[in-house]
Amino acid sequence: MPSLTVSEFVTRWRASTLTERAGYQEHFRDLCALLGHLTPAEADPTGESYAFEKGVKKTGNTSGRVDGFADVWKRGHFAIEYKGKKKNLTDAYQQLLAYREDLENPPLLAVCDLNRFEVHTNFTGTVKRVFAFDLAELEANQPTETCALAPLVVLRALFESPDSLRPAQTTAAVTEEAAKTFGQLARSLTMRGHDPHTAAHFLIRLLFCLFAEDVKLLPEGLFTKLVSNFQKEPATFQQSLGQLFASMAKGGTFGFDKIKHFNGGLFDSDDTLPLIKSELATLAKAAALDWGSIEPSIFGTLFERSLDPTKRSQLGAHYTSREDIALIVEPVVMLPLRREWSQIRQKAEALAAERDAVIAEQEAKGSNVTEAERRDMMRRRNNRDNAIEDTLKAFQESLVDVKVLDPACGSGNFLYVALRSLLDLEKSVIQMAAHCGLMGFFPRVGPEQMRGLEINDYAHELAPITVWIGYIQWLRENGFGEPEQPILKRFELIKQQDAVLSADGTEPEWPEADYIIGNPPFLGDKKMRAELGDEYTERLRKLYVGRVEGSDNHWNENVR
Repeated sequence: MPSLTVSEFVTRWRASTLTERAGYQEHFRDLCALLGHLTPAEADPTGESYAFEKGVKKTGNTSGRVDGFADVWKRGHFAIEYKGKKKNLTDAYQQLLAYREDLENPPLLAVCDLNRFEVHTNFTGTVKRVFAFDLAELEANQPTETCALAPLVVLRALFESPDSLRPAQTTAAVTEEAAKTFGQLARSLTMRGHDPHTAAHFLIRLLFCLFAEDVKLLPEGLFTKLVSNFQKEPATFQQSLGQLFASMAKGGTFGFDKIKHFNGGLFDSDDTLPLIKSELATLAKAAALDWGSIEPSIFGTLFERSLDPTKRSQLGAHYTSREDIALIVEPVVMLPLRREWSQIRQKAEALAAERDAVIAEQEAKGSNVTEAERRDMMRRRNNRDNAIEDTLKAFQESLVDVKVLDPACGSGNFLYVALRSLLDLEKSVIQMAAHCGLMGFFPRVGPEQMRGLEINDYAHELAPITVWIGYIQWLRENGFGEPEQPILKRFELIKQQDAVLSADGTEPEWPEADYIIGNPPFLGDKKMRAELGDEYTERLRKLYVGRVEGSDNHWNENVR
């Protein structure tokens, strides 16, 4: 039974001037009283499943000491991070993202500054939803633009039914809808006489703007407002869009907003195409989607089909999922690296144990330690710390040196999954360093380690964007902020070329790589003849005779 009314709660905390540290536990206890739920101490005196200041530690912390704290945590329900009034809640959310694995990935991540609340969903494979409200809106207890449900419903869901806030729409569904909408735009532009490749390049710029807006690389709502404000004024929209592209090319301002430096070759000019009212209406529909939740592992394939006139009929066809791609990336790239990491981790753990033994020895002797003993223990401790740091940095450097090639990369799906897998492994190194008390480790693995070959114009242009979107998503999802400016770097190592036959009939040179992944570029004889023609097939057979399974007069259709 609630022992505090909504009005009492709101009145008390509206008047409060307490700091975060002084006020957050009292604020949460009042929240429990408001909702009729037990506090952590009442429900779980051990703190095993429900606690204030839940210590964060993982395998690799041999000292038993924690490395950080989540302000409030309830297993299977939520983690909450508090900040002082009017502080940046984005920073608090980034902290939770960095902790979430250590907290068993709770389904809801909430942040609060004693006045404002944000509840973020954290369900795998679904779009991210945020329920945001302040004390005044809690007292009114009505759905708003920033909180689709009444605030009390959201707060009760934290304690009682986190799954009730699970988004119904999956990331795959959002991506499919986004690709479908852009397919309509591409079809309309080409029907009006625009070159398909020019139209595709323009539309890729638009889709990245939508993504950048939703992940807050562009000022919040900027692009959506641009579309909605000038939906019935196409000429004004085109002029304003050109100004935005020009600002993204070098960094600058757009109206009263500061614009980051994007460029990367995608925004290297202010060129635009004129859109008519019906196309702007379609773009407005696209802007309403959650572009921050699109799934990069299928993004490229679906958008290639929507932009390439020869492939639009395939929009509803099967695509290779992230899970299917991982069946290739995991054994080829990650398994050898994970084996190496297992050995490195064990070495670091052993060094950390030796260091902690020195610390324990020093603490046991207390004031009885001599100056010579103190210096010796400090030397031994520093030696172990340096050895741990050198060990972990050397492995991190080896990850940064990894080069992955997909010689038939399409729109970059396999490269994205490989990059994400490498980043996940690097995050384990960063966490291990933190657990050993070492600071200054940040993600260094990046898109420039991916290499690709692709002959299709549309896929070739999409591949770098697929990889960059995936990279930006990973940084954001894991609490590492955003890339340094320019946000996009030029991607020279995804080359537009045939992987198996040069124009002069010779074998093409491939970029150097440590691992080769993807769907093999060879096709069976019948399929090659049907798709590429008899002349190409004969030249290919002649070049690889005796090197590929099959006789001189029959190209084995089972070559894979």
